[in-house]
Amino acid sequence: MDIILIEDNELLRDTLKEAINKSSDAACKYSFGSGEAALDLIERNELVPDIILLDIGLPGLSGIELIPELKRLSPSSKIIILTVHDDDENVFNAICAGASGYLLKDLSAETIVSSINEVMNGGAPMNSHIAKKALNMFRDQNLKSDGYGLSEREKEIVSLLVDGLSKKQIAEKIFLSHHTVDSHLRNIYAKLEVHSRSSAISKAIREKLL
Repeated sequence: MDIILIEDNELLRDTLKEAINKSSDAACKYSFGSGEAALDLIERNELVPDIILLDIGLPGLSGIELIPELKRLSPSSKIIILTVHDDDENVFNAICAGASGYLLKDLSAETIVSSINEVMNGGAPMNSHIAKKALNMFRDQNLKSDGYGLSEREKEIVSLLVDGLSKKQIAEKIFLSHHTVDSHLRNIYAKLEVHSRSSAISKAIREKLL
């Protein structure tokens, strides 16, 4: 089982890498302090890790913003969030973006390795506190919103965001300039009352805007 670790805390990164490599079923050959470095190596070397262990609070792209990019490059990889953040928005955004598990950093290295095995066996590890948050957030998911007044073009762009396309890829796919796509995104964020790509994606999924 091949694992990639993306964590900017060097001490924690080294501790986890050592624990993973001591286990009988897993190996962590690559670890990174930023998401951009991980994306570059995965793309250049066409890596397909079984598990990506991912921090949220990273320099540059956040862990949640990385999830669709990682899924685009390696769709079969399972992503486990490892973070100090247990607030509702981060939990929901991570799960909506495609995380297979959500763990807090106060867990022991051995427990984290055990959770990795759980994901490989089809589980979705998260402690009871996080699980309760997730259930509460998804209980109203069948309520459909009024659409926030999104135009058909704006809905198309939101759909492409959900699919993990970058602004450049969206512009090329629907034959618009980067400037026009930027303008649409500003309007989308304003209508949805969000301030980031990840928040727009989670709101679109949660409220079934597509």
